[in-house]
Amino acid sequence: MSWSTTTLAINNMPIEIKELNIKINVEENPRPANSERTRQGERNKIIAACVEQVMEILSKNRER
Repeated sequence: MSWSTTTLAINNMPIEIKELNIKINVEENPRPANSERTRQGERNKIIAACVEQVMEILSKNRER
């Protein structure tokens, strides 16, 4: 069985975009000023949950 390869010549051709449609959604009620604290609190909760799970996994591995 023999394998052959074919090389294709692909030329880069510039294209012109004549119209670009962009859609966005705007929230009427912006986040409260303390949103940074809320996000930091959420991050801390996630980190604490991850640390707890890692500690449980390490504990189970030590028991083996």
